[in-house]
Order: sequence, then structure tokens, then C-alpha cells
Amino acid sequence: MDRRLDILCANTIRVLSADAIEKANSGHPGLPLGAVDFAYILWLKFLRHYNKEPKWLNRDRFVLSAGHGSMLLYSLLHLFDYPMPLDEIKKFRQIGSLTPGHPEYGHTIGVETTTGPLGQGFANAVGMAIAEKMMQARLNKFGKEIINHKIFVLAGDGCIMEGITSEAASFAGHLCLNNLIVVYDDNNITIEGNTNITFSEDVCKKFEAMGWDTYSIDGHNFDEIEQTFEKVLKNQEKPVLIKAKTIIGKGAPTKNNHCDVHGSPLGKEELRRLKENLGFNPDEYFAISQEVYDVFKKRNEYLEKQYKEWQKEFEELYHNNSEFRRVYDLYFNNEIKLENLKEDLYKLFEKDKSIATRAASGKIMNFISEQIPALIGGSADLGTSTKTILDKYPFIEKNKFDGRNFHFGVREHSMAAICNGIALYGGFIPYCSSFFVFTDYLRPALRLSALMKLQVIYIMTHDSIFVGEDGPTHQPIEQAMCCRMIPNLLVFRPADAIETVDVWLKALAEKNRPSLVLLTRQNLPIIDRKKYNQSEAAKGGYIIKKEKSSEKLDMIIIATGSEISISLDAAEKLEEEGYSIRVVSMPCFKIFDEQSEDYKNHVLPKDCKMRIAVEAGISSGWERYVFDRNNVIAIDEFGISGPADQLAIKFGFTSENIIKKIKKKLTS
Repeated sequence: MDRRLDILCANTIRVLSADAIEKANSGHPGLPLGAVDFAYILWLKFLRHYNKEPKWLNRDRFVLSAGHGSMLLYSLLHLFDYPMPLDEIKKFRQIGSLTPGHPEYGHTIGVETTTGPLGQGFANAVGMAIAEKMMQARLNKFGKEIINHKIFVLAGDGCIMEGITSEAASFAGHLCLNNLIVVYDDNNITIEGNTNITFSEDVCKKFEAMGWDTYSIDGHNFDEIEQTFEKVLKNQEKPVLIKAKTIIGKGAPTKNNHCDVHGSPLGKEELRRLKENLGFNPDEYFAISQEVYDVFKKRNEYLEKQYKEWQKEFEELYHNNSEFRRVYDLYFNNEIKLENLKEDLYKLFEKDKSIATRAASGKIMNFISEQIPALIGGSADLGTSTKTILDKYPFIEKNKFDGRNFHFGVREHSMAAICNGIALYGGFIPYCSSFFVFTDYLRPALRLSALMKLQVIYIMTHDSIFVGEDGPTHQPIEQAMCCRMIPNLLVFRPADAIETVDVWLKALAEKNRPSLVLLTRQNLPIIDRKKYNQSEAAKGGYIIKKEKSSEKLDMIIIATGSEISISLDAAEKLEEEGYSIRVVSMPCFKIFDEQSEDYKNHVLPKDCKMRIAVEAGISSGWERYVFDRNNVIAIDEFGISGPADQLAIKFGFTSENIIKKIKKKLTS
């Protein structure tokens, strides 16, 4: 195919993108106009994908980390005949369309991950590249190369500036991920102007220092673009950064190479002149010639052949090799009956009177890891403290991807985003871990886990002021309620080892939302289930202790985590004085709120207004259950350094203070 057709196809994408943005009167034309030449060459000549099987396991992944340039991706999806009709392009950025302002995973077929917050897509791609290596180690040992593909990223100046990118790039270089290729759209423009006002580092040298190979090319020279991709793909030994020098808004006569073209429509007159510059009819909109469609149709025919050859090889191996079939099914067709594991998990704690829930979680993880090989993960340099190491399995290392543990290093933000990438890849259930207060370092990626409905399990320990002597920098106060506010995120705070079992089983059963499990550093007594009710933590909230009198209910104490045991103690002492007290354990607000009205009214009767809550965190948010923040024993200030038992007394997290609070309320 001659370059005339390449130029025509690339310019068609330019005009199509500009038309959609202009019709929406909203969007970012700069990137689609500037980055299209190398994106087009990549998609047309190198990217392995198949529009009729967009979830093909051995497809290359394309991640638009610079998600504001979404019209570039939507244009490519349309031309490659994905479920992206021209009518959807015309509805760009409109409610209910397949073309939202930034690409959304699960909403638009062909979008590999939700991007827009800069750097997240880059880090997701590192996770995908790791997952590909891990899947290679598991599926390519049966005589055929079933898994062998690449992860491609389009990143912009903003992505490269973000700290998460440096974290993820450092990890990728350390692991020598030779299946990861990032094209850096180096146009020197951000919203405020030229990048030289804030950004003067040598990006290639920086990436080389982190263990990457780098190339610098003219991002508009088709020959140079194609030759560079060919060279990289021929014998890639490291992750690769291709710095493509481009002109943002290329083709726009007055706005190219200017910050105005980054995030605003061209305007009618500029759009007309763009079309005239590129040889298009300025009075036609959303015009695509049959000649252009035919180019992509021909490529699709080749891609279909690639897919069918792979599928035939896969099916032969799957049906003829029982061991391959067994291993494959462990990752992609493994339906574990989790309820069958519950009693065995409870037995792990038969001899324990007390145990920190972080330690209980560690025991649980190591038990279930033998039943669920898809469970993999690690911590931000805290595995021995958060108890998240799977003892029987090796760590992932450079050229060794058959393990199940990760040393993520002190990189909380990229750790979470990498786990998102692993979850997006498929086949694995990733977990990551740190101290709970450092959730603040990874919250943007945690939010995206919830937005994308990914099963990522966050194991966050040292969950309250009872961290003790490490002081207020390490004592979470507001974090639990902040995380509970994230839609589609399950936040669990179990009261003891038994609730921790139920929480883990619930997190494993939740395929379409992430879980945040908050665990203690300090030992907690294992609640006597012969004396108190059996755990129903999987319902989010339940009556752990029923009131003494069936004829009256003086008070309901609602608590979580480490505050359950002191609440039970307070209730017992109050009942010795003739009061009738119910204790409700509320390990997960969101799941409790999802229960039937009958169940919720059974646990928290509407006609009982005498309620207090007890939690070593802020009081805000408890109003939904106790009506007034004055009905909460909480901590609405930063903690202090000191022994945990003394902090409990100072901040009122004792059974004596609960009793005092209840008596005052009942007699007022």
C-alpha cells in the first residue's frame, strides 16, 4: 500500500475526530490531530486484535493512557468495524452514547481500561504486561506458544509528568518487561502552555536509567514510524519507550502547536480550514470514503486469519492435552464453592483465644491460596507486617513469572494501578496491601477499581489509632469513611478472626467490585460464638448480641472491628444493672444497606431510636444509623504517639466510656 493511502486514512481520522468534537462542542482535538500518524500505523500494520472477538486472550492490548484523546480511539474502533457505528461517533460526549468523554472500560467494546486521570493507563499497562508474563509461565509449557503478545501504550506529556508513571516505569524496568511498548506523544504542549514552563528533563535518559530501551522519531514520518515498530518488535529485550515528536493539532491552520487546541473544539471556521488543508470538502461532515473503509476491511481479513489460526491451535491443545485443560480452567473456568471452605477456615482458629485480624487474614490467605491459584499479589514493602505473603509460593522476579508473590516496593499508587491492570487482563484475582493510612497514596487507583468494577482486594492493616507509638502520621482517622464514600467499593472492618473468614469469602465472591479489608495490628479476642450469635458478616451487619429482655430494648450499640469486643463487654455490664442492650456488628455499610428492608428493620428496628455507634475513626457518616453525630463514640481529631492501651483510655474507646455514654443518654 502506498503512502498516499496512509495519508488519506490518517487524515480521515483527523477530520472524523474534529467533526465529532465540534458537534459535541466539547472535547480535545489536539491529540487526535497530532498523534494519529503513529497510532494509525500501529493499528493498521502491527497491532494484533480482532473485532469479532474483542476479548481474544492473545490479542495485543492498546492503552490510551492520554484518555482525553478518546476520539482517536473511537475513530479507530469505527474504522475497524467494532460495535462503533457512525451514529455513536456523532453522539460523542452525549448521555448514553458509546463515546463518552474519556474511554470507559466495560462501556465501550474495544476499550481496554478506563483512562483520563493521567498516568493511570500507563500503570495499568504495566500490570497487563506482568499478567501476560505470568500467563505465559502457566500456559506456554505444553509445547505450544499460546500466549505471546504485546502491550502498547499511547502516553502524553501529562502522563510522563505524573508520579505514578515514574513508579510504574521503574517497576517495569526492574522486571525487564520486554512485552511493553510505550509511544510518548511528545508535543511539548499542556493546558497552560509550552511544557518548558515546568518540564525540562531528558525523558529518554530518565527511562534508560530505569532499565528501558528508548527511540526518538518524527511522529509524522510514516517510514520512520513503521521502521521503528519493526525494529522494536523484531527483538525486544526490555520495555521500550518511543518518543514521537509531534505537532499538537496538526492540520489546524492557526491553532496547531498551541495550547488552545488541547481541550477546546476547533470552531467552525478553523474546522473548515482544517478540511481544506487536508483536501476534504469543508461542507461535508463525518465523511469517510469507501476507499478508506476498504483499507481497514483488508486488514480485518488478515487479523481474522490470525485469530482463527490461533483459535485452532488453542482448541487442539485444550481438547487433546488434559493437563493444559486443567491448568487453563483453574484460571478461567474455576468455580470454587466458597461456602464449602468456611468450616475449614474457622477451624484454623479453634485454639486461638485472641489474634490480630491481620494475622488471621494471613492464615486465611495461605489456606485459600491452595484452592484458588488465581490469587496473586503483594504489598508496598510491608508483606511481613501486613501478613500478605503466600508462604508456599515464590516471588515474581525478572525472567521468573511463575510465582504468586510480589515485591511492589514503596510504590503504593502504582501498586494499586498495576493490580487494576492485572485484573483487567483476566484470569487472576490480584490483591495489594499497605498500612491503612497510606490508602491516601493509592486512592485514585482504588477509585478506578470501583469505577471499572474490578475484583481487586485491598488488604490494609494497622487500621486505627491502636497502631500506637508510630503516632498520628500512621494512625488513620478519616480514611474509613472516605473510602466508604466511594461508589461500588466494599469496605470491610471485621471484629475478629471469624468475621475475617466471612469477609474474605465475601470478597472472593464479589466478581464485579473491589474490596477494602481493614485489619488490626493489635490482637483482638475471638468472640465466643456459643455465647454470642454466629457471624453473619457477609450480610454487612447483624445482631451479634441480642438484648436480654424480649419485652424491651433500651439501647442498640453499633460497632465495627476492634470496638466490637469492648461494646460486648459494656453491654454485659449494663445488663447486670438491669438494662436490655443489643449489639450490632457492622463490618460493611454498603452490603448491609443492600439487604432487604425486612432484614434491616430486624437488625435495626425503626421504632428504636436509642442507638449509639462506636468506631475508632471520625463520627461523620454514622448519622445514617444513629441519627446524630452526638450519638457516636469516635475520634474527630488526629491521634498521638503512645501505647495503644493508653490511647484507648485517652480517646474513650473503653467499655467504661461506652457505659457512661449510654447511661447519660438513657437518663437525659
